[in-house]
Formats: sequence, C-alpha cells, structure tokens
Amino acid sequence: MNSAEQSIASRIDNLMQNFLITVKQTTAKLPMIEHDDDWPSPCEQGAIDGDGFISWQPIKISDEVGFANVEEAIGYGIHDDIKQLFSRYYSEAIPAQCDAGTLELLFAWNKADFDRLQQTIIGHLLMKKRLKQAPTIFFAVTDEDDINLVIKNDNGEVWVEPIGCEPKTYIAANLAEFLASLTINYHPNN
Repeated sequence: MNSAEQSIASRIDNLMQNFLITVKQTTAKLPMIEHDDDWPSPCEQGAIDGDGFISWQPIKISDEVGFANVEEAIGYGIHDDIKQLFSRYYSEAIPAQCDAGTLELLFAWNKADFDRLQQTIIGHLLMKKRLKQAPTIFFAVTDEDDINLVIKNDNGEVWVEPIGCEPKTYIAANLAEFLASLTINYHPNN
C-alpha cells in the first residue's frame, strides 16, 4: 500500500471510529436498524429486538471485492480513491457535515449490496458517456434528492454534482482532504 492509499485508508478508519464514538456519546449504544432476513449484513451485532431492530456497526470488508469487472465493463480504470472507499467497510450510510452542508457517505451493506453498487456506478458512468460528460463517480448524497457528491475520475477532485449535469461546485482536491474536513452528524433518529 503506497502512502496515498494509506492516507485514504487511515482517513476512512478515522471516520468510522469517530462515527462510533459520536454514536456512543449520544446514545451509549450502537445504532439500530430494522433487520431484514433477506438482507443480512456482517455489520449486524447482537440479537434482534422485539420491534425487529438490530444493532449495527461498520465492519472492515474481508470478502474479495474489487472493481475489475466495472473497469472491464466501462473500458477504463476507476479512480483509486473510489476503490478504497467502497472496498474498505460494509456499513449503513454515515451521516456527516461538511462546509457545503449535510450529507450521507454511501457504503455497501453486504456483498450483494456491493455488487448492486457496482451496477449503479456502471449505469452512472454510461449515462455520463451518453451525455458526453467527463466521468464522475458518486460517493455521497445530500439532503437535496438530485444533488450528489462525486469524485472526478481523472484527477480525484471532490465536487457537488446535480444528477445528469456537469460538476457544479468544487469541494476538495481529493478524497483524503475531504474526509479530513468532515464532522459526524449523527442523531438517533437518522
């Protein structure tokens, strides 16, 4: 792992640690999610309660996951920051705050969700190609339904991008810088 990869990995690890610290300071327990027998995750912890909810926490991915199939489907490489972000943890979306506003960082919940995420990324990149726009890859959603945070695939910059449009607002030079600027925005009803 080179130093840039190590920086991204450590930023993601710090983000997850900060999330868990914030959650435990706020509620003194892990976050809860409605359990779905058809959609289990290694993130789930403990027993299902009487209302059908279960505790969860981000878990490092131990499965063999990667983006070679995505790169083959689109005919070019995916930026390493995206590969590292989506291949490091299984997790529910992580609520956060940056200078541009509130957001949720996207993660895969399980291996099937990772596969679905890959298909969504392929669809997004094919749409960008059809629109004759430079490739970007989403990694976070905002409070506005049609606004995502994206990484420009050619240089790794983080931008705000309305769906179907070119990136609109520059946020950070790279994912490591962006992750370092975040604060966790957890509320028990998130």
